[in-house]
Amino acid sequence: MKKILIFSHAMEIGGAEKSLLGLLETIDTTKYSVDLFLMRHTGELMKYIPNEINLLPEIPQYSALAIPIIEVLKKGQFSVAFGRCIGKEKAKQAVKRLNLSKDNQVGLEYSHKYTLKYMPSINAKEYDLAISFLTPHYFVAERVRAKKKIAWIHTDYSCIDIDISSERKMWSKYDHIISISEDVTNSFLEKFPELKDKILVIENILPENYINSLTDAFSAEEEMPDNGTIKLLSIGRFSFPKRFDDVPAICSIIKDSGVNITWYLIGYGGDEQLIQKRIQEQNVEKEVIILGKKENPYPYIKMCDFYVQPSRYEGKSIAVREAQLLGKPVIITDYSTAHSQIRDEYDGMIVPMNLKDCAMGIRTSICNKDIWPKIRNNLKKNDIANKSEIMKLYKILAEND
Repeated sequence: MKKILIFSHAMEIGGAEKSLLGLLETIDTTKYSVDLFLMRHTGELMKYIPNEINLLPEIPQYSALAIPIIEVLKKGQFSVAFGRCIGKEKAKQAVKRLNLSKDNQVGLEYSHKYTLKYMPSINAKEYDLAISFLTPHYFVAERVRAKKKIAWIHTDYSCIDIDISSERKMWSKYDHIISISEDVTNSFLEKFPELKDKILVIENILPENYINSLTDAFSAEEEMPDNGTIKLLSIGRFSFPKRFDDVPAICSIIKDSGVNITWYLIGYGGDEQLIQKRIQEQNVEKEVIILGKKENPYPYIKMCDFYVQPSRYEGKSIAVREAQLLGKPVIITDYSTAHSQIRDEYDGMIVPMNLKDCAMGIRTSICNKDIWPKIRNNLKKNDIANKSEIMKLYKILAEND
């Protein structure tokens, strides 16, 4: 039986974490022994890790990453705290030297890069395959023994700034780099063309068992009542890429056009106060409702009329495909990877990015009564859960047989 190690951060509610859960659900554990190492045993999805997956114990040095420095010091992890502080200072210098935008990944990358030397080996075992599921990818590269190593990309690299030279060294340690879509691949290769021979596409696998078990767990009618309006729903972190800060303005334009909608937002994050402020500025307190963080969003998807992803950029949105799996009409903005997410007017609708055209595009889409029956029928034909993608992983494992 071949041995696989999968490394990730935690199991908070998020698209990458759900795609990890889909991968764990789909791997044939009668043929492969799977160890899962998480830096922190935290998050609402922990309890859904399949029983057949062997969850390795936490290691204090790894659990001291991505938490406030004061907490790291309380844990007595002084070397990790020192490495993180050095990384933070080096990142500031790099951002300034390279003239990068504020929306960059350098801080996170350098945090791992400069704490690496303080990190112990994850396991003494040698694996047939080691998978680093979330960037940065320093630890699997240097602290795991494996015959083959692969690293995953979940991000559209055209929309973020990085230290290319620094990341190039990190990526070079891997036998294969796994991208979640062709568009994500292309944006990555714009920055790392020399890695073309290493990159493969394995699309996200939805955790279908998990989703189906939770969809009818309760009714969301009390929070999303039938008030005679068209119910829109968006799910994601309250952060710049998801663009929920523009939802109040988009909603206001739709409202002024004479279409009555209620737009519900599920999620959490640093932009919540900004979103609240813009709701008040646009006078849409009754039309835009923040429902907050939900461990189980599926009854809310079931209750909505349309699922809308208004993002500035995405790798490949898990929430969009979850809505499609549940048979909901999906509308997304024309971010750079949108056309690898859906086929316009086949399994969803794509609307322009700028505020006014976005609003009018959503309005036109929700009022188009002829297109949606065709789209729903097309969804039934598709393998939305993408379970067949697991065969690509098995092929990697068989390369040296």
